[in-house]
Amino acid sequence: MNSRAQQLAAFDRLLTIMEELRAQCPWDKKQTMQSLRHLTIEETYELGDAILDNDLNEVKKELGDLMLHLVFYAKIGSETQDFDIADVCNEICEKLIHRHPHIYSDTVVENEEEVKQNWEKLKLKEGKTSVLEGVPRSLPALVKASRIQDKVKGVGFDWEEPEQVWEKVQEELQELQDEVAVGDQDKMEAEFGDVLFSMINYARFLKINPEDALERTNKKFIKRFQYLESKANELGKPLMDMTLAEMDVFWNQAKKL
Repeated sequence: MNSRAQQLAAFDRLLTIMEELRAQCPWDKKQTMQSLRHLTIEETYELGDAILDNDLNEVKKELGDLMLHLVFYAKIGSETQDFDIADVCNEICEKLIHRHPHIYSDTVVENEEEVKQNWEKLKLKEGKTSVLEGVPRSLPALVKASRIQDKVKGVGFDWEEPEQVWEKVQEELQELQDEVAVGDQDKMEAEFGDVLFSMINYARFLKINPEDALERTNKKFIKRFQYLESKANELGKPLMDMTLAEMDVFWNQAKKL
């Protein structure tokens, strides 16, 4: 591994390259925070994919792409005299020190849960009016539901046992079935949302990340379906011309691979 001096030198090199690109490259000169936003989101998802695939070499590359974006935003901020990379780093350093009084002060905690509770209490003392203020509005709904539940747990609003949560899941499923029987589309959607929310809550009690679990299933389905497609191509028969029974043969083969 690199020494601290080498790490700092590498970061300084990145900052220098960013300055050169911003001054000389037509594309880089044109970028704004708004134009970079969707690219940053894309890079974040690519990093997430690499982490799920446990591809550490790809994680390293994607971290570099994401770090470039962070430096890019800081460079733009410095051009408008609003902030620079030092302000960004100092801001997060001060926040981390303030939010970890069990490390940098005399607060005593017994476990990880107390750390989380202290974190939320400190945020409220900083002027936030709700523990949910820190949940980004633009988060995907599945991730947002998980973060909402984590946040309210931090102030004690939570179930006590997994069994209670599972009972809630069953209750919500029954309410969904009741609305399906009636056929009211709007109410069905509302109840379906309640089922998903309660399932995400249950996943938390099982220490399962629902986003990772669903993406794992997505990847599994894609792999099996592409196997089915490849077998259909070998037969020279389009999928749309195959019966479900014929497709099931290859699907079951894919499951065994």
